[in-house]
Amino acid sequence: MGAIDLPKSPNVFHPEKPSAVGSRNSLAQEYRDQQAEVNQLLEEETNKVIHHLASRLPKDVLERLDVMGGVKEKLYNYFNQNYQNMFNRYMVTSEDEMVKKVRNFVDKEETKVLARYTPKEVADLLDAVGGADKFNTGEIEKSMVNMYGHLQGHIQRGVNDLENLTNSLLRQKTDTGAFIRGENAYSIVKCAFKDNISKPKTVTDVKLSVNILDAELISPIFHYQATVEYLIKDLLSKHITDALDREIEKIKDQRIDQGLEELTDSEIIFTKMGRIENYTDDDIENPKSRRYSIIAKNLMERISDLRAEIDPETFDALNIRENLKKIIDIENIRNRGFNTAINSITSILDTSKMGYQYIENLKNARELVIREYEDTDVANLPDERYGVIMRYFDNAQLLEERKAYDVQMKSFETEVAHLWDVLEVIYQNRKPAFKVTDFEDLAAKNRNRIRKSIKAKTGDPLYEDIAKVWDEISFVKPAETEVERMNRTYLYEKDRIRQRIIIMRNKMKTMYDYQYPVERRVMEDRLSSLEREYNRFDYMINPYHIQPGLLLDVDITSIKRKKATLDAMANVLNEFLHGVSKGFQDAAFASFSRRRSTVREDINQSFADVVPAEEQGVKEAPGGQAYLDMLNSGETATAAIEAPKRGRAAKSAASAKPKKAGGGRRGRKPSGGAMKEI
Repeated sequence: MGAIDLPKSPNVFHPEKPSAVGSRNSLAQEYRDQQAEVNQLLEEETNKVIHHLASRLPKDVLERLDVMGGVKEKLYNYFNQNYQNMFNRYMVTSEDEMVKKVRNFVDKEETKVLARYTPKEVADLLDAVGGADKFNTGEIEKSMVNMYGHLQGHIQRGVNDLENLTNSLLRQKTDTGAFIRGENAYSIVKCAFKDNISKPKTVTDVKLSVNILDAELISPIFHYQATVEYLIKDLLSKHITDALDREIEKIKDQRIDQGLEELTDSEIIFTKMGRIENYTDDDIENPKSRRYSIIAKNLMERISDLRAEIDPETFDALNIRENLKKIIDIENIRNRGFNTAINSITSILDTSKMGYQYIENLKNARELVIREYEDTDVANLPDERYGVIMRYFDNAQLLEERKAYDVQMKSFETEVAHLWDVLEVIYQNRKPAFKVTDFEDLAAKNRNRIRKSIKAKTGDPLYEDIAKVWDEISFVKPAETEVERMNRTYLYEKDRIRQRIIIMRNKMKTMYDYQYPVERRVMEDRLSSLEREYNRFDYMINPYHIQPGLLLDVDITSIKRKKATLDAMANVLNEFLHGVSKGFQDAAFASFSRRRSTVREDINQSFADVVPAEEQGVKEAPGGQAYLDMLNSGETATAAIEAPKRGRAAKSAASAKPKKAGGGRRGRKPSGGAMKEI
């Protein structure tokens, strides 16, 4: 038998040969005339519609329809097209399901054959005893998923590298946008680029601080010293919030189903507030209070002031408080959030080839210190390095940090002002007695002449009698409001200190020129020391700009033309934020579970009028007569539709009753539209 005698072979392509590739005929149909069957079905459906039209429309309308060109042919083509679409979809679906079943069957048989070290009877016995949920390949599947996940991560990092390099080429410089991109840009507290002190032309120092708020953390973080009572109350509060959200979703769905407007943002907030009393109240002493509906009052009293550790002398494994604490510890609620953040950033650093030689995990303090190199002496470190400090702050810690920041800022002002006074005294002592050195000497020399020749004529007060409010160092500071007192930026004070340092250095150059007496050397050393410490202080983060949450403080030193650490750290930060933070969420956008356009009444494609005819006291003419009038008058379809709308208002105002045309109830157009009659 030759190859030409095998028309059913998968290697044969023909549109008519049974079971060939691309054929519309199959051997499974046993040579039935498929085209004749389709023609019979389409003919029957077309004749039904034509008969229905003939029984509903007047004779004149039917003649016009036939003249306008072949209703039967159009219906036949319409049914033929839709039938072919439905049939093709059915065939594709059937073939897909059949292929799945055949593939699963083949895989099962191959598994039996490939298990050469296990007798077939044992494999069948295990499958019959355990079932699919016992002896399965779950672990292997998990390994495959992990492999694909790591592959996707490597691809993503490669794409991020390409994106960073492309952006840097387009910008021709490195800026803040190279680090945090897209939806996480708001989390930056401070980002500063400055030249390295020892190598300003070739090396850049970068300070980047990112603040992730408590509400944005995927896994909430608690301090190690948090009490068990606090943890349980936090869980109860989250439970109440979730219950309120579910109620609001039900209310929104009910309003949409009823065709009402969606709740606005303010209505949602007030609705939640009004339903809080259904879950809790402020009656702490009453055991039957709603706040104790989930956990009884006596249980809450037993865990009062119970922290992460229990005194071994009072520990009893059978006590209620110990068992309550054990439940919380098993769930790992206390350490889950911070440990997740540590695992995230360390694993990302490892996979990004950003190794580190020093790590210190201060677990109880909720602080993590990572440095690329163990040594802290800048002189012994390479020009490509980084350091990361991750710390969790609560509100109490931030208050203490702000107090220390206030004291340190005041100390710098005091020390700089003291050096200013010392320099001013020495400057005044070095001036010659009868020689003009600066503008003050010139003004003092001409003071009497100004008083006699100018001020005496005009009557204006002397310069010395006017209160001096501008010190010529910085502009006048505006009065503080409650906003500035609660959120001190210290921008005015920092600029004032910076200007004083510049003025003092210039004044010393003017005073001594090329002379270097001991006074100059001492004052310059003191000025350099204050400037160095002040720059280090100004480089730090102002705690007034931080909110309770996770703070990631990154210090990077990178070569300007290489920027290897900068580019790699950008990928690390973006991947870390994606895995730890939920990001900023706008409640206004999140509140729309369905769009208003999906509940509009005019979505239902109907020829019915917006206002029913019965409400306006007008009886419609029969549908066939209205269509015949349109044909006889030669109007367009648009004019025929608009004409009844224009005439309806006039008829309603005159309360006129139109004549009945046509016979009985069958010819009347119902308020629901003419298509319903068909």
